[in-house]
Amino acid sequence: MHPGLWFAKQVGSGPYDIVPRMFVETIEQRVRLVRPRSFAGLMTLYEGNHARLKQLLGSLRRVPEHAVSRSPSDLSLHVSVQERSPYTTVMQMTYWFDGAEGSAPDPDLLVRVYHDARLAEAVSCAGSPRHEALQGLWRPARTEMEHRWTLNILLSKWLEYCLDHRHRFPHTLHPIITR
Repeated sequence: MHPGLWFAKQVGSGPYDIVPRMFVETIEQRVRLVRPRSFAGLMTLYEGNHARLKQLLGSLRRVPEHAVSRSPSDLSLHVSVQERSPYTTVMQMTYWFDGAEGSAPDPDLLVRVYHDARLAEAVSCAGSPRHEALQGLWRPARTEMEHRWTLNILLSKWLEYCLDHRHRFPHTLHPIITR
């Protein structure tokens, strides 16, 4: 007997005969899982990055040219829009650390937002992260795909961290009224 039929009540020729078949068909459908390090997996990561970025910044089409988020338990997060077009926005995200040589950005990510596709892709990182916690996520890439995975996992984890630490940008605190 098929495992799906263990749970379905066997019925003669009544009006509910379709129910066991529906249940079995549902079980037999293959669940589409995304393989890690695949192109489809990378696109799924971009979708997650977009959702987190939107949660953090609000409307991604209306991010100010420069915005600073304050958090009660973290450093200030700086976002600067580098480029805007009808379908994309490119922004730089960073913390600024004070050191012996002066202030240094870390991590210093460039993020491209694809508005219509609802994707956010980390496209570059200036140097490698200096912070100890971020260095564990960073590794030299052998291929372009591996490089993109590394950058976007870094972005994903960083956005989760920022949301966990309740980062809020001033432009998201008050609703924007348009007429």
